[in-house]
Amino acid sequence: MLGVDQQSVSETIQQAYAKLAQKYHSRNSATGDTEMFKAVNQAYEVLSNPERRREFDKLHGITQEGASPKFSGFAFFDALGQDAVQRAAILCLLYDRRRARPSAPGLAMRQVDVMVEATPVELSAAVWYLKQRGFVLSDDQSNLQITVDGMDFLVRNRPSPEEVMAFIKPEAIALSQAQPP
Repeated sequence: MLGVDQQSVSETIQQAYAKLAQKYHSRNSATGDTEMFKAVNQAYEVLSNPERRREFDKLHGITQEGASPKFSGFAFFDALGQDAVQRAAILCLLYDRRRARPSAPGLAMRQVDVMVEATPVELSAAVWYLKQRGFVLSDDQSNLQITVDGMDFLVRNRPSPEEVMAFIKPEAIALSQAQPP
């Protein structure tokens, strides 16, 4: 959110925050954005508090590994097949959004996060993959949008509804669409 390196020191975080807070503040008629301003403030609150920063780093897999990184072992192989379904679930959300709201087809990462069953690390890895493949892009407001290639991929490789729905949080499903008739 602040556009700083994961290992940034407090001075760098403060400078990035000041620049973005000024850009998104509601008094800035050219670039003011209340939602972005709130998000920047929240990011700063987390990263400027040493205890919350440690929790954030731990949650996002940011550690001081040093010279001894570890392989996750059997857990890696267990997750391998599920990663593809998880990515398909994200694509389905974005495709559905494109169809339902063509004038506002993007979803903020935090919106995707509250809709998809995934850890922050899993979600980050999935979005990275989808962007690298050209199936998803970020618009000028950093919202995720499905691309034509992403739509074509879903059509060619249609995932099973049961597999995808296992990754969609129940509260993210429209009530009228929760169960097929």
